[in-house]
Amino acid sequence: MQSHFTFEGRSVLDFGSGTGANCSMFHPLYYIGMDPDAGRIRYAQQLFPQHRFQVLKNNTIPFPQESVDYILIIAVLHHISSEEISRYMKEFQRVLKPNGTIIVMEPCLCKNKPLCNRFMKWYDKGEYIRNEVQYLQLFQDHDYDCTVLERFHKCFLYHELFFSAKPRLQNKTSPE
Repeated sequence: MQSHFTFEGRSVLDFGSGTGANCSMFHPLYYIGMDPDAGRIRYAQQLFPQHRFQVLKNNTIPFPQESVDYILIIAVLHHISSEEISRYMKEFQRVLKPNGTIIVMEPCLCKNKPLCNRFMKWYDKGEYIRNEVQYLQLFQDHDYDCTVLERFHKCFLYHELFFSAKPRLQNKTSPE
């Protein structure tokens, strides 16, 4: 991730942070982990007392408008229905700063890899594992431009997709 993005001095919201596994990549002053599971948040706070964690309530991110540089979504979307993701998309756009970016890494079903797909559906507890087009479409349908950064696999049979998304309106005002 660090080879694609500069996090120094930038605020990071780890959406679906769980027990805080990603927090050590970020400076504690600029990181906040958020998850709807209060038990996981309590455990994360015990493991990483220098980092901040917060329980997500009522599908609302309790941050001011345009207050976050990056939203990190790692292995979360395949646990959430498309309808629920649609509700979060508005919140993501609201809290992202101008030129803010959503960073996504998700297990991904692959065309022409039925054995891998079957393994992933059996192995992973996520009910909504999608293929690349479906993940990107979730964001594109909500006015995000997506860039696929990498496609990779773990343990030979488990495929993942790494991409970023920026709200289209922000891209129009940015010279990037």
